[in-house]
Amino acid sequence: MALEKYREKRNFSKTPEPKGSVPVTKAPAKGRTPRFFCVQKHLASHLHYDLRLEHNGVLLSWAVPKGPSLDSTVKRLAMHVEDHPVEYGTFEGVIPEGYGAGIVMLWDVGTWRPEIDDVDAALKKGDLKFQLDGYKLKGSWALVQTRGSRDPSGRSWLLIKHRDDWSGPVDVTAEFSKSVKNDGADFEDILAADAPDVWTANRPAKGGATGAMLAEIIQKAAALKAGKKPKRRSR
Repeated sequence: MALEKYREKRNFSKTPEPKGSVPVTKAPAKGRTPRFFCVQKHLASHLHYDLRLEHNGVLLSWAVPKGPSLDSTVKRLAMHVEDHPVEYGTFEGVIPEGYGAGIVMLWDVGTWRPEIDDVDAALKKGDLKFQLDGYKLKGSWALVQTRGSRDPSGRSWLLIKHRDDWSGPVDVTAEFSKSVKNDGADFEDILAADAPDVWTANRPAKGGATGAMLAEIIQKAAALKAGKKPKRRSR
């Protein structure tokens, strides 16, 4: 079952994440037609970005610890994780406990188009070239699987921006850090709309820079809950 690993890792009586419908078995998709993609900014034990590409009824997923870079000379580590249901592509909210506990922001959304005709063959080869057309990420990209003894599981890939009109030195994760779903919301807005009290005893990050970031977000969320209007910034 395509979503077996996804469902095994989650308790859907506690998490608001979608369980998802099982994709209908069909012949592998061919051609270069546009398909859905999203990037979710996820503050869990560490801050990272989840790139998800729709293919054959699921979202192929890679966790990118430092987020995507528009600099064509920068290669960002992208760890291949379990497929997610297509319904996950619009998810934004708080995962209260268990696997992935933290705050999820819908950071970018749009369509992707393969630059090759056979996506499955490209994935098997470990070299997928594609175009993105999102709010923040556009142009030509590649996912390239790393080789060698350091990662015998084959989960380690690199996310690379090709040089084109959409590449450059802009730090896209810093310059455009807000949600594309909820009127430019930040993590504190998402947390304040949920139940920030659950974080007093069940924080996914307790130390280091990530713990300090979460503590600040909790403070801001509490202020928003107390009646202060959230500040909206550009996407």
